[in-house]
Amino acid sequence: MKEFPLSRSNSLYLVIGALVVVVVGLGTYVVREETKPKGVEMSISSDGVRVEEN
Repeated sequence: MKEFPLSRSNSLYLVIGALVVVVVGLGTYVVREETKPKGVEMSISSDGVRVEEN
């Protein structure tokens, strides 16, 4: 089997693809952080009452 080395254009596509993945990931993170509800979260369980500030 003959292996083909990565050509210059294939490397460029790889870099552009990686940048797209990073931008989409950061965008998703920012949207999730911005849409988080602000305030206090309370939960009652068998362990007791827990209060957390968001």
